[in-house]
Amino acid sequence: MAIFSQDALNPGVRKREVFGWAMYDFANSGYTTVVLTAVFAAYFVGGVAQKAAWATFAWTAALSVSYAIVMLTMPSIGAYADRHAAKKSLLMIATACCVVATLGLMLVGPGMVALAVVLIVLSNTFYSYGESLTASFLPELAKPEALGKVSGWGWSFGYFGGMLALGLSLGFVLWAQGQGMSADKFVPVTMLITAVIYGGAALVTFRLLKERAVPQTDRPHTSGLKAALAEMKQNFMQARGYTDFMWLLACAVFYQGGVAVTIALAAIYAEQVIGFQPQETMLLILALNLAAAFGAFGFGYLQDRIGHKLALSLTLVGWIVTCVMASVVTTKGGFWYAAALAGLCMGSSQSAGRAMVGLLAPPLQLAQFYGLWTFATRLASIVGPLTYGAITWATGGDQRVAILSTAVMFIVGLVLLVPLNMERGRKAALGEGGKG
Repeated sequence: MAIFSQDALNPGVRKREVFGWAMYDFANSGYTTVVLTAVFAAYFVGGVAQKAAWATFAWTAALSVSYAIVMLTMPSIGAYADRHAAKKSLLMIATACCVVATLGLMLVGPGMVALAVVLIVLSNTFYSYGESLTASFLPELAKPEALGKVSGWGWSFGYFGGMLALGLSLGFVLWAQGQGMSADKFVPVTMLITAVIYGGAALVTFRLLKERAVPQTDRPHTSGLKAALAEMKQNFMQARGYTDFMWLLACAVFYQGGVAVTIALAAIYAEQVIGFQPQETMLLILALNLAAAFGAFGFGYLQDRIGHKLALSLTLVGWIVTCVMASVVTTKGGFWYAAALAGLCMGSSQSAGRAMVGLLAPPLQLAQFYGLWTFATRLASIVGPLTYGAITWATGGDQRVAILSTAVMFIVGLVLLVPLNMERGRKAALGEGGKG
């Protein structure tokens, strides 16, 4: 198809390899859709923690611990991957660990909070490693002027993986409920479905995706936690010279914080505030993923046409409208409209950010700079949900106030996007005319 043009790809890159790379988005989307958003999040609050007052906070705290681990380690892992040309091998390890931990969630039953927390921390940590490592392949595959659309190809295709995992899970849940089974009996099967799709689809990635980087023998090797922290500090000090990249990181901390609220708490909000039943929530998230797929795909082309900065700005405005809508609607029908807009904005904003990093990162330090991007997005994933949880707690459980306050994060992100200059940042990444 002409819409998937070979002209968008770098010399020597074949479409089948891009398909292999996109299959990783397809593979890991089921994890966020089923585990973090639609099924296990609500099961943790209502089933594992048995609707305790601290349940929602415990869920956000578990995610925050995993994100803190990723923040402290991913920049150094990225630097290691660049130094040793090890992006693909590390991606395989991260994938295997996430799949195994997801399978472990099958063992979690009512009251088993500690086991659930440990497995969520492990699975989400390795999921985050994989997401960062696969993103760092993007600039090797796509031409600079086509990063938006190629990122959109992968991100939109990924949502169909999430829909497959969720659709199969929903089908099983409806059947199980018809048989009179309780959540502690059918949720473990949804974890099995998610893990099998993740591992199986990722095999296609490992078969088709090539490691194009070469080892950088001139860069010193260090090991140990102290050395890793020192290297992370050095990475940030170096990145500070790339002013526009740093503006993007600052913007991401806020807008991705808002996105993280949607991923971590959408199912909880739908059930506890709007009154959705579990099967209705799963159908809602399925539709949200469909909207996100269209958003990522369509905005990828728009992004390359109108400019990365303007495209991301438009999605942030959309997010602000979404938060206001979600805070005021009282009917399930009204919430469906808010969820549809959230899906469009989610796909486009996340794909746009990934493409922008590809333009602003130096070509020989792709994994390192994507590691710094992951640091920012995982910091956002701590700040966003914890802020939401804290506001909910402080207001006596008023989640409408909390979701409305999330709009502030997108407003701040929009303001921080203003100083960013993509043309200047790209020249800096290529070593032309200073570092912005």
